[in-house]
Amino acid sequence: MFLRAHNRRKNGKQHRYFSIVENRRIAGLGAKGDHVAQRTVLYLGEINDSQQAAWRKTMDVFDGTGELPRQLALFPDDRPVPPDALNALQVKLSEMKLLRPRSFGDCWLGCWLWRYLQLDRFWRERFEDVRGEVPWEKVLQLLTVHRLIDPGSEYRLHRQWFLGSAMDELLHVDFQAAGKDRLYRCLDRVLAHKDDLFGHLQRRWKDLFAAEYDVLLYDLTSTYFEGLCQDNPKAKHGYSRDGRGDCRQVVIALVVTPQGFPLAYEVLPGNTIDNTTLRDFLRKIEDRYGKARRTWVMDRGIPCEATLAEMRQAGTDYLVGTPRSMLNELEQSLTNLPWQQARQDVRVKLLSQDGEAYVLAQSQARRKKETAMRRRKLRKLWDGLGRLRKNCRDRDRLRERLAVLKHEAGRAAHMVQIQAPAPGQPVNEQTFRYRLKLQEYRQARRRDGSYLLRTTLPPDQPQKLWEQYMVLVEVEAAFRCLKSDLAIRPVYHQLEHRVEAHIFVAFLGYCLTVTLKNLLRPHAPGLTPRSVLETLGTIQMVDVQIPTTDGRCLTMPRHTQPEPQHRMILDKLALSLPPQPPPRITAGQVATSPLRQAQSPEDPTDL
Repeated sequence: MFLRAHNRRKNGKQHRYFSIVENRRIAGLGAKGDHVAQRTVLYLGEINDSQQAAWRKTMDVFDGTGELPRQLALFPDDRPVPPDALNALQVKLSEMKLLRPRSFGDCWLGCWLWRYLQLDRFWRERFEDVRGEVPWEKVLQLLTVHRLIDPGSEYRLHRQWFLGSAMDELLHVDFQAAGKDRLYRCLDRVLAHKDDLFGHLQRRWKDLFAAEYDVLLYDLTSTYFEGLCQDNPKAKHGYSRDGRGDCRQVVIALVVTPQGFPLAYEVLPGNTIDNTTLRDFLRKIEDRYGKARRTWVMDRGIPCEATLAEMRQAGTDYLVGTPRSMLNELEQSLTNLPWQQARQDVRVKLLSQDGEAYVLAQSQARRKKETAMRRRKLRKLWDGLGRLRKNCRDRDRLRERLAVLKHEAGRAAHMVQIQAPAPGQPVNEQTFRYRLKLQEYRQARRRDGSYLLRTTLPPDQPQKLWEQYMVLVEVEAAFRCLKSDLAIRPVYHQLEHRVEAHIFVAFLGYCLTVTLKNLLRPHAPGLTPRSVLETLGTIQMVDVQIPTTDGRCLTMPRHTQPEPQHRMILDKLALSLPPQPPPRITAGQVATSPLRQAQSPEDPTDL
């Protein structure tokens, strides 16, 4: 990279502009071969020559003597300073340095989303009476943006991420905001305002996206702990959706809209049974938002029969999946009913019974997928049984290997009848037999791609009911975002309130994610929030340090110029990058080192 001066004459005046340019080698094709292209990385703006006083350009510079900037006129050291110049400063452009490159674009977008949801104002009002050297709303914003962009522990934010990000310039704070103890103390202050936050977000999404709350999706997931969590009464062993039954966990119940906007969540003990949670959640939603006419969409296993009966009696509509056992009970009644085409590859049947409507849906794509999965597992089980009968002669070893094969085959193992040798019998073809249960296999093939729904909604359009049930993938997408993009698992906190605060910050990160998702949906539905953040993250901020002739140092924080892929995203979001931060002038040759800042002790009086 090198410094380039641009001389331009406008309106009879001579101007000189400076920028930092890099050379890029581009591979060529054919006879053209490789060639070098130049790209402007940073634009420094105009630095004065010896011009008339009316033409001189000044800029606001923080000189460390007060909170307000003062205007200085910059002149290069290869030009004389006019004798009538006031507040003039000569800089040594030949000794310019580029220091501390750090991510800017993704951090700026995260802060913009925070302000877009008016979370800055919301938290400022909640923390206005809480003493702290660094405003607590800025510390919470730092925690949330870190969770959104590059999730990790509070200790990692303190030791690594803050120094590699531009959050200091965006929040106008120093390293004290990322103090380890300050981050933990911020977690201790947020849970008291959870219900207020739910109401604020509901109103904000309604204003921004005309969000409707007449259809709500409800589901549960779990997240597990590293450690014993002996001081957390909610940390229990239970059914793990993460396949970590060896770890203690908590259960998270979440309500979202069909657009993915979360309405509320609760943290429950890890041994909570799914069908015991719905009744309390219905009451909380009604107490918080009133008894409006709503439709609850849920997966099978969430409601029990008693809860569904209460919902029917209270006039609350629902659309839920059913267990396979109910399909067995209604199969005879559904057999003679005609199919209706819902989509090109989806057909449905409708059955009204006892004040409810049952919708049998069959998807051809899902049918092919389930058939292929079963065939693959059956083939693996069948080949394993053949190898065991041929090579294994020890009965105890045989039974161990059979248990492994059945576990790997899952439900497909129930379609194979296996006769193992009795105690004392040798292992041979007469004592070890297996065969395929044709009747069960054919019944499973016939039901592939089929699932049964039950609802209290009007049954006149079964295809619409099926489409409404399909939006349940939004709550699954929310859980996937929380666990993958926001890294809510595993949880390393041990105290109950810290665990819930960790989940609370992840919830705030998801609120920013779903807001960005709905901003992109009308203009660029193929773009995901994660890809947008990763792309904008390549816009860097660099400290341009230029020594002055009087022994001081001018530091100009500058973000790099956006490239075509950045401009495309900004255009889709109707956004533009903010103006460059004001320069700072400090005594000595080197500005305050981030590492030196990190090692400075914190003031404990505001903790």
